[in-house]
Amino acid sequence: MIEIKNLYKRYHNHHGSDWVLKDINLIIPKGVSVGLIGANGAGKSTLLRLIAGMDTPERGEVIRHTRVSWPVGLSGGMQSNMTGRQNVKFVARVQGSGSEEVARIIKFVEDFAEIGEAFDEPIRTYSSGMRSRISFGLSLAFDFDVYISDEATAVGDRSFKAKAKELFESKVGQSSLIMVSHSEGILKDLCQAGVYLKHGTAHWYDDVNEAIAAYHVDVDAKNDGTALPTDVPSARKHLQECHQVLKAAQENLADYQERQAPQQDIAIAKQEVQKAVKASKIAREHLEMLEEQQRKAKRKSA
Repeated sequence: MIEIKNLYKRYHNHHGSDWVLKDINLIIPKGVSVGLIGANGAGKSTLLRLIAGMDTPERGEVIRHTRVSWPVGLSGGMQSNMTGRQNVKFVARVQGSGSEEVARIIKFVEDFAEIGEAFDEPIRTYSSGMRSRISFGLSLAFDFDVYISDEATAVGDRSFKAKAKELFESKVGQSSLIMVSHSEGILKDLCQAGVYLKHGTAHWYDDVNEAIAAYHVDVDAKNDGTALPTDVPSARKHLQECHQVLKAAQENLADYQERQAPQQDIAIAKQEVQKAVKASKIAREHLEMLEEQQRKAKRKSA
């Protein structure tokens, strides 16, 4: 079980210090896999880092009554002058593994990564894809009670994505997941519950499908053209958000088609893409109108 009590988090920068997360109170039960839902910038990755212990809250606390992984696929901690094998061996020893367990972990990662002789070359010579393969395999080589994933299955080519998803699925039942993914299909396949983050607050749903549906209701309400921004900076931000929604909808449709999901699900995914395309067009035209009004106002005042 993981308890999140009165949690607040903000980052101080030249834009100010608005709360990313505020007064979050959640209990994530043991054995329940949870998908984090929300728009870009809603605080999903921030909450994951706090749960994993990689960041500290401004207020409140995260109490872990179970063994929680670092974010799956995280490669930032690897030493670039050491080989893949040496990095894996070092992490295994840091985790307190004995000699037999260290050997098992090294073999597991080497087999999973499938990078051949490069496993004994320095990490600095690796491509980003090779790093991802090593770090993903290393993350899942240990038996954690809860695995943290931030878009971990979105990296690599199609075969690697399938392999990563299969490895995740093998962990379900033995362990649980707390994950962020733009692929709603992945969330529906691997998660039971959902947490919808919006305006810095968290809303728990026992069914991840209900969390996704609530998110879509808000997106549709925002994109129906009834409450468009009235200034250029806000309109630009709104257009960026529409593009992000469109990209996520396109990725979700591609995922459904690749997995040969039921035709009903594919049809709904296509409708979401069409709605996102329409919303992006409206947002772009609205921004262009505001920019033209701004130019005219400047010419008059000149």
